[in-house]
Amino acid sequence: MDVFDLPFVQRGLWELLALALGAGLLGTWIVLRGLSFYAHAVGTAAFPGLVLADGLGFAGALGAFGAAAVVAAAVAWLARRDGQDAATPTAMVLVGALAGGVLLASDVFDSGARVDSMLFGSLLAVDGSDIALAAAASAAAVAGTLVLGPRWLAAGFDPATARAQGLRAGRADAVLLGLVALVAVASLEAIGALLTTALLVVPAATTRLVVRRLATWQAATVALVLAEGVAGLWLSVELNAPPGATIAVLAGGVFAAVAGGRVLLRPGGPRRAAAALAGLAALGAAGCGGGDGGDGGVRVVASTTHLADIARQVGGADARVTGLLTPSSDPHDYEPRPDDVRAVAEADVVLVSGLGLDEWVDELVESSGGQPRVVEVGPAVPHRAPDDPHWWQDPRNVAAAAQVVRGALAEAAPGAAARLQRRATAYAARVTRLDRTVLACMRRLPAAQRKLVTDHDAFGLLAARYDIDVVGTVVASRTTQAQPSAGDLARLARTIRAQGVRAIFPETQLEPRLARALARRTGVRVGGALYSDALGTPSSGGATVLAAAAHNARELVRGLSGGTRRCEVRGR
Repeated sequence: MDVFDLPFVQRGLWELLALALGAGLLGTWIVLRGLSFYAHAVGTAAFPGLVLADGLGFAGALGAFGAAAVVAAAVAWLARRDGQDAATPTAMVLVGALAGGVLLASDVFDSGARVDSMLFGSLLAVDGSDIALAAAASAAAVAGTLVLGPRWLAAGFDPATARAQGLRAGRADAVLLGLVALVAVASLEAIGALLTTALLVVPAATTRLVVRRLATWQAATVALVLAEGVAGLWLSVELNAPPGATIAVLAGGVFAAVAGGRVLLRPGGPRRAAAALAGLAALGAAGCGGGDGGDGGVRVVASTTHLADIARQVGGADARVTGLLTPSSDPHDYEPRPDDVRAVAEADVVLVSGLGLDEWVDELVESSGGQPRVVEVGPAVPHRAPDDPHWWQDPRNVAAAAQVVRGALAEAAPGAAARLQRRATAYAARVTRLDRTVLACMRRLPAAQRKLVTDHDAFGLLAARYDIDVVGTVVASRTTQAQPSAGDLARLARTIRAQGVRAIFPETQLEPRLARALARRTGVRVGGALYSDALGTPSSGGATVLAAAAHNARELVRGLSGGTRRCEVRGR
């Protein structure tokens, strides 16, 4: 139980404690009034508010609640006007909100707008403001239950009789929808929009199987929300699993167990339960974790796979390196796991890629409670471009980054300074040799063939280094979370034909369907997948910075030349 001594776990506990009262109380009303779909949808429909907050620079929670409040008002108005339940209006409003959010993110702000955080949350990264919002939402839920509970109850059990007795539920129901929206928004940082039902619906549905009186149902649900939240948080730390998903799985398991127990108590129940268990026996579960390094030396945490590899090359036996991002992952989709927060808390040095690529590291360091030295590498490299965080695409920057990393490690371990310098110098020499080879390969290509189209705008620095013309990208953004419009793709298709582009290059960590569809539409070939935001797995051809650079050079020369030329370069 020593996991509860960790500062980030303690903050998660306070967040769960603050959320439990509101989620438990409202959960009973949600189940009673048939609002489960609405409870799930309203958090997801906060997407456009988060996009606006991200694009205009104000608090994400404020934008999310503003959008959720508009959704709640729209659903209440549509349901009251048409005299129907909230399911159909919810679906209509949800579609509109998601469509508007996608258009804002792609065409207005050119930003992913924290989609990953909104969808899945991060209980490990909550702060005082998140806890305060959760507490305020719970207080509002208590007040609403005390004042309007009788109306919600009457409308839930017998709406026709309630109307006949003059109990107009329109405004009361609007308040209920608003309170659900508030608690759903308060849950975003902790558990995410896709999993809010684990707090707002599943515990109330579970306790309803065993209790009949409303007051008992509400008290039992609050207790179950808190119990499942605490147990799920503890399990997530022990298993190094995402807390939100762990809590959701646990809540589903408890519901299944309670429902199964009811089956066992019925005539013929044991026989049916045995058959169900026999089917489930074929299913298994697997977990995964991260972290690597040796047994001694400077404790280093690197945000990206590229930085982790550079740190290993420079640090050697004098460093224990943990990479936060896993191979073939997307920096824009990162969700911290308990071992990541622990590693940051215990680190001597945290290496940050910088330039906007991994801004989530700041929150992670703050949440960890540790005091590592944070070194931002990107701003220190010599060859950069405005708003382009992919500095490693120019090998000269990799050589410079090795010296930045060497300085950070030497400051943490002065006794290893000479060894670190030797390794950094040797690594920089290897990078320089590879750079010269690639430069010679590219210069042998006619200028008319050096025209590049990739999935997203990650290769500008590589193109500048090797005199390649970037004709366009499938996703016209430097974040992979933007969405291309039909107009963008049509214009790009015309440009590809006009420029005589020979190949479109997908990227290893992205789904290649759009690139392939565009290639079919324009009649050009699909080039080999390139390593952009992340390195590959150990068994791939791009497990290190040098191997990925060599792989990219070979694929580019082959694709740009239409398969007529080769580049003999090795990433060693």
